[in-house]
Amino acid sequence: MTTVTGALTGRGAGDGHDLLNRAIEAHYEEMIAAASRGGRTRAAALDIVHDLYVKLAMRPEILADKRSLGAFLRRAAANLGVDRLRREGFERRLFSGAEEEAAAVAAQCPAPDHALDVERRIAVLRRAIAELPPRRRAVFVLHRMHGTSPAEIADRLKLTRNMVDRHLRRAFAHCLDRLAEFD
Repeated sequence: MTTVTGALTGRGAGDGHDLLNRAIEAHYEEMIAAASRGGRTRAAALDIVHDLYVKLAMRPEILADKRSLGAFLRRAAANLGVDRLRREGFERRLFSGAEEEAAAVAAQCPAPDHALDVERRIAVLRRAIAELPPRRRAVFVLHRMHGTSPAEIADRLKLTRNMVDRHLRRAFAHCLDRLAEFD
């Protein structure tokens, strides 16, 4: 195994990988047993041990200060196995839905024809506003387009506040009726 692991890392003994290679050889079966917990097959446990070796080969200096390499490697293999089980469970839940469930999820971006609908709705609203009597149209435009408060509109157009509210209600109702015809 030493020649295989040395060939995998592209390094020879003596540069920190020697300790890793010896530790893997000495505790290989223990690591497989630790990774097999939770009902994993031997093939899955071998994959976990391989992944652990690859991770440790990137930073072999981690092993230098460990008092018990066997305990560290067993714990690391078990932890990596738990991580893999969690990820597999998450992926199962994530991809378990039917196409109907996926279709029911709201899209983040609007449908391609949404822009066309918006343009049509704006055209309908413009026509509806143009159909309003002049005073009602002025009240509506001041309020909705210019953000003028009903009290300010009443002062500016010399109307009572109640009349401004009535014009706004009727203008809104008219626009909503026209939009309902569109839909």
